[in-house]
Amino acid sequence: MWERGYDQLTMSTDELPFKWSSIALPAFLPTLLFSTGEGAILPIIPTVAHSMGATLAIAGLIASMIMVGEVFGDIPSGWLVARVGERTAMIGGALVAVVGLGIATFAPNPLVLGVGILLVGLSTAVFALARHAFMTSFVPERVRARALSTLGGTFRAGYFVGPLIASLVISLTGHTSSVFWIDIVGCLGAAIVLLIVKDPAEALDALRSQRSGAHQLRPGQQEVEDEARGLFATVWSNRGVLARLGTGAGLIGAIRASRQVILPLWAVSIGVSDSNTALIIGIAGAIDFGLFYTSGWIMDRWGRLASALPSMVGLGVAHLLLAISFGLPDRFVWFVTIAMFMSLANGVGSGILMTIGSDLADKSNPAPFLGAWRFTGDIGSAAAPVLVSVLTGLATIAIASGVMGVIGLVGAGMLLRYVPRYITRPVRPQPGQT
Repeated sequence: MWERGYDQLTMSTDELPFKWSSIALPAFLPTLLFSTGEGAILPIIPTVAHSMGATLAIAGLIASMIMVGEVFGDIPSGWLVARVGERTAMIGGALVAVVGLGIATFAPNPLVLGVGILLVGLSTAVFALARHAFMTSFVPERVRARALSTLGGTFRAGYFVGPLIASLVISLTGHTSSVFWIDIVGCLGAAIVLLIVKDPAEALDALRSQRSGAHQLRPGQQEVEDEARGLFATVWSNRGVLARLGTGAGLIGAIRASRQVILPLWAVSIGVSDSNTALIIGIAGAIDFGLFYTSGWIMDRWGRLASALPSMVGLGVAHLLLAISFGLPDRFVWFVTIAMFMSLANGVGSGILMTIGSDLADKSNPAPFLGAWRFTGDIGSAAAPVLVSVLTGLATIAIASGVMGVIGLVGAGMLLRYVPRYITRPVRPQPGQT
């Protein structure tokens, strides 16, 4: 009876009123604060490690601890969010990040620094999963893609603003490690906002119960005791979709991460100055950021493939063109053109992984599945830079770019094959709806 009652509530989600302002403070603002802080520290972690005596290889390893923490934290964070709720998990994740940042700030050696950065990565997994689960449960399906692509755009905005603030703070203080305080302030700010702002899900649950005459507990409060086993049971029960679409998600993560590594390396290989490289990649990043809402609108209007396929095909083709351009004249012009094209392709796919994950998740308790889903994408993101480095060392950067291009096209093929099998077309907005 409980399940039947909840199905009633879930089915009425798109019929309930929804305002964008209802998610601005509880979802977008904490995300902006959290991501701005993280964006501030990412570029300086290798520098801080190197100043402590770490070799370049060890410094790179320490910098990768954020991604390692996210990968290892994805699946357990799904179980945690299901137990304590999205809001509590985000607050807890922000506070754990503060602890990790405190350790990093006062670290006496690279080993302790690495431990602090690993904690930041683990907390990022919890925070990101919690906000994803919140949006999955709260936002109506008719505007889901736009909401999630906007969430992704908010995160990208923080990654863009963070390094600028870090540069200013370093110039004022003269200490590189002072940027950790930026992240501490950002995490504390996110936690404070979440504590002060009323959880909109509570009002939504009350309205659902009022309309249906049901008084069941919110999903995750009663069921979660049985879901404690769901840490691995969820992965096993969804093994088919994770093996198929999850592999596609991993390839999306890989081609996106490859872009972030390939472009700076390519600039070095053809002799572009540091200042010009920063300018070119910065302009490309602005193009990428500017398309986040367009991507969501495309997905809500024409379906997930309408955004995912052009993005993956575009990124794959761009990597292949970059590989071919290595032996052509005017390599600088080719580099600039392809960098802009890559950003255009990436921007068109903004929010696609979060949206597909939300489409596939159980609406009554999305966190366990979303943890497993995010794990597949993060594995690809973590593996791609390693693959690019290995291929560049063993062969050439052109070969590395070509291989990643093929991977992108394979990913597009997997999405084309399996998205229609597992995901129905999106709910079209009705007249008068947002």
